[in-house]
Amino acid sequence: MKIICIGRNYVDHISELNNEKPTEPVIFLKPETAVLPKKTPFYIPDFSNDVHHEVEILVKICKVGKYINSKFASNYYEEIGLGIDFTARDLQNELKANGLPWEKAKAFDHSAIIGGFLPKKSFSSLENINFELRSNGVVVQTGNSSLMLWKIDEIIAYVSQFFTLKKGDVIFTGTPKGVASVSAGDVLEGFVENNQMFKIQVK
Repeated sequence: MKIICIGRNYVDHISELNNEKPTEPVIFLKPETAVLPKKTPFYIPDFSNDVHHEVEILVKICKVGKYINSKFASNYYEEIGLGIDFTARDLQNELKANGLPWEKAKAFDHSAIIGGFLPKKSFSSLENINFELRSNGVVVQTGNSSLMLWKIDEIIAYVSQFFTLKKGDVIFTGTPKGVASVSAGDVLEGFVENNQMFKIQVK
């Protein structure tokens, strides 16, 4: 299983981190070891004092594809999910300042929350999906897939130019504004259209 992540896919999030708006999707990967096992707390790693939550719509690939045309991309997934791309922001900023890759800040063990999935046919439009993240019962991030710079099918077509997509691969489609540090004791809950997709404790 590959975890393929899209960065800077929401304008407001780009602005809040003072990044430049990209002209094409920003791609990075997480290994399988980044997945937090089910019913396991997320432990803040010792190497960071500023781990941020980034809630994202997920797409699970259902068959092998390469050089997929965007008009056929919808044939390559059947489910929509929700997850968190945990980011060691202090480490990422240091790496970016030195022109180095982000992996240590983005792909560390248990940095990927993969919650539940819903059939895509349960949505009236995949370009109008509401989702949110709550921390200790308070909404801290809200998003709608209509605000993506690159929509799901465009992402799949673009990514498949570089990586063969295989059944079980998961694509993180980017995070909206509102990213912030997590603290020990936090309880994070993710929702898609009022359906709870995950609930985790931070330690």
